[in-house]
Amino acid sequence: MKIAVSIFSFLAILIGTMLFMQFQVYSDEVGSIEKGYNYSQEIEIVYHGDSLDIRQHFKNLPTEEISIQWPKNSVNPNCFIENEHSCARLSEDSLKFKEGETRAQSISYVIPLEKGLQSGKLMKDVFATLKNGDVQFSTVHISAQPDVLGEWVTGLPLIGEQKLTLVNYTMFSGRGAVKDLFWQDGLLDLQQQTDVLSIYSKTALKPAFYEKLKNVNFLSDDYFAIINGTNIDGLDGYRMLFLPNITVSKLQQTVIISQLDSMYNFGDSPHWVKELVASYLTGTVFGSDKTKEVAAGITNQLTDAQLADWVVRLQELEGEAMNPKVLDEQLSDILGASTMYVSMNATTEGSYPFLFNDPRDIFVNLHKQETIQVVLKDGEVLYSADSLLNALGYDVKTGENGYYVTSETRAFRFPHEPGFYVFNQRRYNTVSMPIKTVAGQYFIEEAWLQRLFLVELTKSGKRITITAPQEQQ
Repeated sequence: MKIAVSIFSFLAILIGTMLFMQFQVYSDEVGSIEKGYNYSQEIEIVYHGDSLDIRQHFKNLPTEEISIQWPKNSVNPNCFIENEHSCARLSEDSLKFKEGETRAQSISYVIPLEKGLQSGKLMKDVFATLKNGDVQFSTVHISAQPDVLGEWVTGLPLIGEQKLTLVNYTMFSGRGAVKDLFWQDGLLDLQQQTDVLSIYSKTALKPAFYEKLKNVNFLSDDYFAIINGTNIDGLDGYRMLFLPNITVSKLQQTVIISQLDSMYNFGDSPHWVKELVASYLTGTVFGSDKTKEVAAGITNQLTDAQLADWVVRLQELEGEAMNPKVLDEQLSDILGASTMYVSMNATTEGSYPFLFNDPRDIFVNLHKQETIQVVLKDGEVLYSADSLLNALGYDVKTGENGYYVTSETRAFRFPHEPGFYVFNQRRYNTVSMPIKTVAGQYFIEEAWLQRLFLVELTKSGKRITITAPQEQQ
């Protein structure tokens, strides 16, 4: 075992020298970042059959107190004595690094493997992290017994691997954090490594695949490991994406969506909203039919100059909330007119047309209404019928013969076919339709609203006031 440790140390030093100068320059860069705090880390993993023994070294730490977040399934959290200062700041309960001037600290812990090392098992969140810290650079060393034959994946670029008599050693290093660990038996191999991707596959991919891949534009230089296949739990890892039956198109879309998740806060927005943003940022519309339809609706409204402005605005929102409301606000600002196009599509199963809406507050009998919409369509001003007529004291429903609106003294039926309506059981012929449907929702045209429901309608700069006759209030 001593010989194995010696070989391990020698290989770590030998391969690590390749990164020394880059790492030193990068450390100087992260030290100048003022927002929050940033640190780098080096992780040593030794697989022992029923556990992963981990030593984790943090560097470039701030002098303030820092909370340590240990992996949930870790045991034996402890100090790792690398030198006389390596545990100087570790608290007695091992829950934090105390305030101090020492910029490097080391810890150790064990991750038990109940069933041993399982091929195709993604091990999630196996490393310690520092609360509110941002990992700028990670290096990972993995050693195992020589009979452990397989491929390790971390989501970082592979620097080198050696299979020797007493130990198998693998090293990864690159920008950003590492959270998960994956191991596959000897069937999986690293097929190609680029500036932003490592591609692992059981079989070699065709040259045409890599030729197409050269023309793919990604949103950032965030690194990803792509595994052509699946894992036991069917989950993706942090910067590890599993793509069965991989294609360039599938790879591009999956990586870009993952990059977007780290660039924006989408909250609970529908998935197609991510695809929509990605389509404009990459200049290539992709994703679901819904995405393509909404993108076409937006693009058709914008001039070339407005489209360029739209893309710039999306880029400038990086780090901010990204949802249908935010997109509508940006579109409205660009077009100089209010629209809820993206929001309405987010709440409509089918498609919703691109419409401008009146953003003014709506008051009915002096009460502000939050649910009434006013849209402009084909030169007409339309009010959402259900919410408005309810506010005026009417009951509404849809029946086999049309749209019914009733009160104690007045009853309307608006048939689905044009040409007439019925009021208090009497038919009236019309040229236009008082009630129209937009994406399955009923709207009433403004002039018909005044004529049939006898309301008084006044508009000011910020307000639309609808007042019913005294007998209807």
